[in-house]
Amino acid sequence: MGMRSADGAPNLLLVGAAAQGLEAAGLFVVIVANLIDLADGHTYQKSGAIAIIVIEVIVAIGVAWIASGIVRVRPWTRTPAVMTQVFTLVIAVWLLEAHRIAWGLPALVIALAGLAGLFAPTSLRALARPRGTTPR
Repeated sequence: MGMRSADGAPNLLLVGAAAQGLEAAGLFVVIVANLIDLADGHTYQKSGAIAIIVIEVIVAIGVAWIASGIVRVRPWTRTPAVMTQVFTLVIAVWLLEAHRIAWGLPALVIALAGLAGLFAPTSLRALARPRGTTPR
């Protein structure tokens, strides 16, 4: 009934995957900015900056992994994807309250688009496990 892409994933689910992918790309932009700050000596403590960059890399890889799972219509991706969108929504509001419109507005739009894509009825059906099955 809903529109589907060529590989069988609902189009709105692909919107959720695209939002997740854009968030991963945004995290990589932040990582590059932090690396530049570290190289220029604009950090308070080098060890703290390195630790934060390592954590950011791990999170960015995880977010990208979730996006690839959504594209492959893996049921396990629904919960972490929604959690990522909600977290991005909270961060977007925080950025907007801090008058960081250039970062907050895109984050808000991406998070809302991601939630809309993930909660669309066709997306919910695609990511639902058949009744009586357990995850492997």
